[in-house]
Amino acid sequence: MPATPHLRPAPGSIPTSPGVYRFRDGSGRVIYVGKAKNLRSRLSSYFRDFAGLHPRTQQMVSTAADVDWTIVGTEVEALQLEYSWIKEYDPRFNVKYRDDKSYPYLAVTLDEEFPRVQVMRGAKRKGVRYFGPYSHAWAIRETVDLLLRVFPVRTCSAGVFRGARTSGRPCLLGYIGKCAAPCTGKISPEDHRALADDFCSFLAGDTGRFIRRLEGEMKDAAKGMEYERAARLRDDIEALRAALEKQAVVLPDSTDCDVIALADDQLEAAVQIFHVRGGRIRGRRGYVVDKVDEAGPADLMATFLGQLYGSTEGAEESEGTGTAVPREVLVSHEPADPEVVAGWLAGHRGANVDLRVPRRGDKRALMETVEKNAAEALARHKTHRAGDLSTRGRALNELQEALDLQEAPLRIECFDISNLQGEHVVASMVVFEDGLARKSEYRRFSVRGSGEGGTEQHDVAAMYEVVGRRFRRYLEESARSGEVARMGETGGSAAQDGHVIDDEPKPGKFAYPPNLVVVDGARPQAQAARRALDELGIDDVAVCGLAKRLEEVWLPDDEDPVILPRTSEGLYLLQRVRDEAHRFAIAYHRQKRAKALTGSALDELPGLGPARRTALIKAFGSVKRLAGATAEEIAAVPGIGPKLAETVHAHLSGSSAGRETDGAPVPNSTDGGGDT
Repeated sequence: MPATPHLRPAPGSIPTSPGVYRFRDGSGRVIYVGKAKNLRSRLSSYFRDFAGLHPRTQQMVSTAADVDWTIVGTEVEALQLEYSWIKEYDPRFNVKYRDDKSYPYLAVTLDEEFPRVQVMRGAKRKGVRYFGPYSHAWAIRETVDLLLRVFPVRTCSAGVFRGARTSGRPCLLGYIGKCAAPCTGKISPEDHRALADDFCSFLAGDTGRFIRRLEGEMKDAAKGMEYERAARLRDDIEALRAALEKQAVVLPDSTDCDVIALADDQLEAAVQIFHVRGGRIRGRRGYVVDKVDEAGPADLMATFLGQLYGSTEGAEESEGTGTAVPREVLVSHEPADPEVVAGWLAGHRGANVDLRVPRRGDKRALMETVEKNAAEALARHKTHRAGDLSTRGRALNELQEALDLQEAPLRIECFDISNLQGEHVVASMVVFEDGLARKSEYRRFSVRGSGEGGTEQHDVAAMYEVVGRRFRRYLEESARSGEVARMGETGGSAAQDGHVIDDEPKPGKFAYPPNLVVVDGARPQAQAARRALDELGIDDVAVCGLAKRLEEVWLPDDEDPVILPRTSEGLYLLQRVRDEAHRFAIAYHRQKRAKALTGSALDELPGLGPARRTALIKAFGSVKRLAGATAEEIAAVPGIGPKLAETVHAHLSGSSAGRETDGAPVPNSTDGGGDT
């Protein structure tokens, strides 16, 4: 997939000024927009090392037929122009955030003669003021029902409104006092619009003015002995306060801010935003995005801020929705070029914007809540995607085609190696069947000898050992199962030594072979796994490796990797399998290290119980330091007398475990039947 030959501009023709550039395809359509502090340096990077580009970027450069650029005066202007062009052209290679669901808004149609309050979803339109978003439509209806006591604004549809005008009779809400009934002329258009404006002002945070006004009217009614009216006003005040209580108070009353948190992995990211107005959470919203390049959290955050605040159209009409830029924007990760982004936001708001990562206090506590929401949103998105039957089927079919398999890999086993500078080397094996994890068949291994050399050599040797051990057990259990089956066919004894032989013996822990073995690593790890299988005579199990840096799929016999599209469900499944194997291996490795620090040669000493062992390790930090201590130093530990200190000192002085490592080696172990 080479770059287009004529695409590269002539040397020296690109300026070194800040600016924005556009890549176009053969039909002239803009397919990518980017900005740069130095246009020459940035554009040259696309052509200097084509093979080193991200696969998605390689595809973009290969698709492009032309590139042009525009010089601007400052980086803020470059950012502004970039977001304007992204909105105008909607380039297919730029990152696009999408709502993780369709959130409902409370909308007031100020563009109508008699404004209407209603629930709206989807694209916003001019002349409508939006509040929210809310998590559920019923939450909006509860709030509206409370507020209509005080602000009886029209809520009926256009058809109902026309019918009431024709008949001259209001709807039920008009009869019970929850609508001013403009359809029958009970209120003028000007007065009804004033009601709608008050309704909007209350939702926008100007709450105290209305409560104080109603309290004054209630006291005046009571003084004038209009007790029924006073009771009605009292109930109106309670309704307004009840509506306020539905919005959680999280910060001081004067605080207007958006709190934005991001959670990501190698392929996807999720963003959650809480809109805080007047110290209360007025709404929240979530977005997900498929990564299209090597962008980290800083780049993703900068891109998200641009898409969130990039449009100022309808900012006044959508106050409280997050479209308008607030005084403070609190983020979980500082965006790339924070000063430039802050300046750009200030230009949109018309005043300074405090863009920062909160470090302490109530705002930090709120950020932690939003971060948890982002992490859970990403997990829900991945679970929903993984749980969809048609999606899983498409992923398996894509892997079958990409890896040239005879059948879809219904059972996938993935192996990962974990170690710390060659110490406590362990491995994990996770199993996915039909695209779903089968945790009862997970296994973990203590690696006996991973060979000499650096980290890669350790991993390759360990991978060879672990895959060989797993499939040797498979062959042994297959042979044992075949022998039992033959005994049944030839009428063998139904009982031996008093034990009944089942007609259908239970399969062993390694009895089922996978269709595909995935190893965490590149071609060397895949070749090691293939070599282990070849030596055992197993040729019906496919092998591939998944490298982390570019998510490349390596086959043992191919010099070049298989590049799956970043949006491929097959790649997503491989990544999920690899990440689960990595998590399982890390957990076992940490367990072994902890056991090595607290167990070791001290276990062999009589009279040294768990409490005293813990006290010694806590006092000296490790068995190695304890072995180098004198008997007097050991006796100084609370609970250790002189006689026991002499015993410990004599034992560790002659113990190779105490001299060679911070903890004695842990015996090979597994979790519920893994290889030993």
